[in-house]
Formats: sequence, structure tokens, C-alpha cells
Amino acid sequence: QVELVESGGGLVQAGGSLRLSCAASGSIRSINAMGWYRQAPGKQRELVASITSDGSTNYAESVKGRFTISRDNAKNTVYLQMNSLKPEDTSVYSCYAAVMNYYYNVRTYWGQGTQVTVSS
Repeated sequence: QVELVESGGGLVQAGGSLRLSCAASGSIRSINAMGWYRQAPGKQRELVASITSDGSTNYAESVKGRFTISRDNAKNTVYLQMNSLKPEDTSVYSCYAAVMNYYYNVRTYWGQGTQVTVSS
């Protein structure tokens, strides 16, 4: 079994910064893609950013130039540095990881979600 634990959410004023972390633990041989989704009340879930095992990244247009995703493969951890935050970034942010176990099976796991609130 694999567990993803998120941290770093909270309340920040517009223009401020937050850094989210998501650490994976458990039966892990390797992790392929990792990333972050967000979903605000009444809105569709949106892929915010993703990163492959070799460091290739992908961002939603709405966060390009403001957010940076990174990962530490030795720690099985993915980070999301969020700068120049806007009220429209307010959402629940959830991390995911595509994990290969010791039987070479790949499954996607999710974190519990962390609230990010940006006040105007």
C-alpha cells in the first residue's frame, strides 16, 4: 500500500506565496509522473502541474510563470511553489503519484487534499 501526505496549504493574501509538499511512502519501486490537481466548489477539477521521473514538466495556462513544480526522487516527494497568488487560485489542491510497486504494477494514488485560500 502507498500513502501520500500533503502539507503546506493555508491562507495567504493576494500576491503572496505558498509551497505545497506531497510525500509518498509505502511499497514503492519507482514513481513515474507526479503532480497536482485542484478543484474549487462548483468548478471542474483542473490539472495544475505535473512532472515526470526525468523532470519534464507541464503546467496549466493559468499558472504558467507563477507556479513551479519540482520533485525529489530520493524522498519520493513532489513540491509546488506558488508565487504571485491570486484569489482565483483558491481551491483544494490534491497531489497524485503514479507508483510502480515491487511486482511492476502501476497504480495512481492520491493525497487527502489541502486547502489553499487567497484573500483579496
